[in-house]
Amino acid sequence: QVQLAESGGGLVQAGGSLRLSCAASGRTFSSRTMGWFRQAPGAEREFVAAISWKTNPYYADAVKGRFTISRDNAKNTVYLTMNSLKPEDTAVYYCAARPPYLDVQTSAVNYAYWGQGTQVTVSS
Repeated sequence: QVQLAESGGGLVQAGGSLRLSCAASGRTFSSRTMGWFRQAPGAEREFVAAISWKTNPYYADAVKGRFTISRDNAKNTVYLTMNSLKPEDTAVYYCAARPPYLDVQTSAVNYAYWGQGTQVTVSS
C-alpha cells in the first residue's frame, strides 16, 4: 500500500507560480513512476506530467515549458513547479503512483494509488 498526500495548492493570479508537493509513504517510492493529474469542474481527469522511476519527465502539451516535475527519493516526495499560470490551469490536482518498475503512462487507469487532491485556483 502507498499513501499519497498533496500540498501546496492555493489561489494565485494569472502569471504567478505555485509548487505542489506529494509525499508518499512506504519504501518503494524510488521504484515508482509518479504522475500529476488535474480535474476541473465538469471535466474529466487529465494528465499533466509524470516522472519515471528512472527520473525521465514527461509533460502534457498544455503545460510543456511552464510546469516542471521533479522528485526527491530521499524524501519520498514528488514536486510540480507551475510557472506562468493561466486561469485554465484551475483544477484539483492529484498525485498518483504506478506499480513498481513501470514507465510513464498518461492514462489515469494505469495508476494504482492516488492522493486526495489539492485545489489550484488561478484568477484572471
